[in-house]
Amino acid sequence: MAKKFSDLRAQMKPEARQSAEAAAQTMLAAMPLNELRQARGLSQKMLAEVLHVQQPSIAKIEKRTDMYLSTLRSHIEAMGGELEIVARFPDGSVRISNFADLGNAATV
Repeated sequence: MAKKFSDLRAQMKPEARQSAEAAAQTMLAAMPLNELRQARGLSQKMLAEVLHVQQPSIAKIEKRTDMYLSTLRSHIEAMGGELEIVARFPDGSVRISNFADLGNAATV
């Protein structure tokens, strides 16, 4: 007989629960576009309708490893998010602001 996850979790030591939560947060912090879309509860068809493109276009975008920032921005915004470009260095992080008005520049 299968056990409920909540029962198994309740039996875990607090340290193990904390470690599992940290691992889950790490996995959620970095994911490919298709997993992000699924985590947001969207299908490719739903996203295609928002972006006014065909579903195969969404599949193609999700498989790309190189794309325009404007394409990525519109994809993220269609999911209800906001794209930020951050450069990380050993001594700190810097948000790159050149692209802040990228969406507005395309319509001007």
